Amino acid sequence: MRSRFSAFAVGDTAYLTRTWHPDTRPSDLQLDPGQRWTFLEILGKTGGGLLENEGTVEFRAHYRQDRRADSMQENSHFVRVDGKWIYVAPVS
Repeated sequence: MRSRFSAFAVGDTAYLTRTWHPDTRPSDLQLDPGQRWTFLEILGKTGGGLLENEGTVEFRAHYRQDRRADSMQENSHFVRVDGKWIYVAPVS
């Protein structure tokens, strides 16, 4: 989760695409250049242990846009594929 937040912060769409499950990733990932990601809070998690292949991470990501501070919150589902954690989608 932290590495994906960092990728959003620096605009690394290649990394975001590699770490997004192929069944749910957008075909063309466009980031908003006016959005500056500033801080990540991890609020909770389930699973994701050393011997597990699934988990969730609840987070709040803070950003600035148009001179105003804001945040978004999500509980994200991740799966381990070939030893690497891949983002699937928000948990509904």
